[in-house]
Amino acid sequence: MSSDSAVVVRGLAKSYGAVSAVRGVDFDIAAGETFALLGPNGAGKSTTIEILEGYRHRTAGQVTVLGVDPASGGTAWKARLGIVLQTSAEAPNVTVREQLTHFARFYPARRDVDEVIAAVGLTEKARTRVRNLSGGQRRRLDVALGVIGRPEVLFLDEPTTGFDPEARRQFWELIRSLKREGTTILLTTHYLDEAAQLSDRAAVIGQGRLIAMGAIDELGGPSARIPIVRWRDASGTERSERTENPASLVARLAAEAGGEPVALEVVRPNLEDIYFDLVHEANEAAEVSR
Repeated sequence: MSSDSAVVVRGLAKSYGAVSAVRGVDFDIAAGETFALLGPNGAGKSTTIEILEGYRHRTAGQVTVLGVDPASGGTAWKARLGIVLQTSAEAPNVTVREQLTHFARFYPARRDVDEVIAAVGLTEKARTRVRNLSGGQRRRLDVALGVIGRPEVLFLDEPTTGFDPEARRQFWELIRSLKREGTTILLTTHYLDEAAQLSDRAAVIGQGRLIAMGAIDELGGPSARIPIVRWRDASGTERSERTENPASLVARLAAEAGGEPVALEVVRPNLEDIYFDLVHEANEAAEVSR
């Protein structure tokens, strides 16, 4: 365990009877780092985060957040956290500004209420009662409540669900400003571009196990980033081949075809491609082991 780690997870496991939701997960998150936890629905992401937040008890393993076991964290420890859950229940009869002003009073290092309202794109709705907000607008309010206390560690569980593209960009700028202030951020998202934009490192979890972990531009290892050449051969069959020298392969295919092959494309795998390959390989390995 590093003294510079804001979050430490060792051998984390969570079972519900005979069902294992999390199986021996290990990772550290450095202070000030933005760390993305990626995986399909049911992979164990939300369970892991809820354990780190102190909302759910673990079956086995060691966990610390800001040096405290979440299972025994008190009020002072919780005040150092910001939490944006997938769902929440705001007071329906107060306005957006009233809700944020009320919650801000609980934190000693709170952010300016109007600054947060603007950052999540709710300035025009500041005087609107929560019950009259759309689903996407309520999601923005969830995010605002999570960051109002200027947390040392911020948990974001699918934070931009329901955001339009402009609101997502505004949210990204807010997260970057929090990172500049030294906030440690744990993010789960199904938007792989969001993970790539915001995160220093990412871990991919599948069927409760850690599949891969590393810097965003290194996840999956060098082989995962080898370009893929796709084309159709003379019979119309779709073909593909990974190669570190796509230009040579394209030249050979063109010579064989007497011109540019049909439907030719050269794809350089991005985070989304690598993520889907990792999850697919993990699912296939799990099927074989059953």
